[in-house]
Amino acid sequence: MTQNINQRLDWASNEALRDLPTVSADDHRSGMRHLASGVSIITSRDGETVVGLTATAVCSVTVDPPRMVVLVNKKVAAADTILASGALCINVLAASQAHLAKVFAGMVEGVFGPARFEHGNWHSRVSGAPVLEGALATFDCRVVKVFDESTHHALLCEVLHASEPPGGEPLIYVNGAFCRVSPLEA
Repeated sequence: MTQNINQRLDWASNEALRDLPTVSADDHRSGMRHLASGVSIITSRDGETVVGLTATAVCSVTVDPPRMVVLVNKKVAAADTILASGALCINVLAASQAHLAKVFAGMVEGVFGPARFEHGNWHSRVSGAPVLEGALATFDCRVVKVFDESTHHALLCEVLHASEPPGGEPLIYVNGAFCRVSPLEA
């Protein structure tokens, strides 16, 4: 069976740059601390198993078809459940939901695994993945492609249901801290 991975086979990297060394992991990590990112809780369900994790590596890919990409560390317990179910929900957090971000990031002592879902109100939509009531936005998705990228899976997802956003300030992660966005004065 031939698998179409949508890779441009007629493109080649710049030969003058191809063999240059990359920066160290520490230098990259240091620079990335200043790249502000929205915070989401990625959830999934496979049978009775429910999982969730806090993520900042989430991005819209296209509107038509409605696709997003989510990067998940291969070592987290949620990775296997997401791959087994082929579904996930991106729950975009509001600034008022910083506590939930900490719960699902494993930053609250004694709360792990399914006990994380005791925090917040959860239901499900089309995919069966847990959907957070009151999230700034939710995107219930099916995974359509999985790319193996070093320590992470890059999950290309098609959106099956998107919530009606209630409004509010987004939760942002930058320089090792959860923050809220304050509008600039005009």
